[in-house]
Amino acid sequence: MSSVTVTRQKRGLGHRETAALVKRAVLAVIAAEGIEEPCHVDVMLTDDEGIRAINSEQRGVDAPTDVLSFPLNELTPGEFDPEGCEMDYDTGEILLGDMVIDVPRCEKQGEEYGHGYRREASYLAVHSTLHLLGYDHLDEGPEKALMRGREDAVMEKLGIGR
Repeated sequence: MSSVTVTRQKRGLGHRETAALVKRAVLAVIAAEGIEEPCHVDVMLTDDEGIRAINSEQRGVDAPTDVLSFPLNELTPGEFDPEGCEMDYDTGEILLGDMVIDVPRCEKQGEEYGHGYRREASYLAVHSTLHLLGYDHLDEGPEKALMRGREDAVMEKLGIGR
């Protein structure tokens, strides 16, 4: 069985349900992708200041963002191959990578887009997990369409489609 570890970088971020929402979303993506091997994802919840520091240090971008994804493996979208993946030999889980979610930004975006915090937190976790599995959206071409289609399918399975 796959697992998700969620930590809070700071106290006072609010939204205690975030850990459960994120875990449910990550596990839904893994299941939707047909991955049967046990996998692990680490998630950090933070604020603008925390994500900005990580973004600056890891990507050289001195700005906050809603979510960051740091895959540990080079995967092809829709073609999960456990053989070339990092593994935790103590647990036997495949390590997919890390994600960082900006909780206050997530709350703000949920209000701006009119669908609320729960949907936005779930969407960011789905989006990030797909990045960990090799999906991308750098251009307006077929890669972006494929990723958006997978996001929509998983969000529907979670019962929180558009």
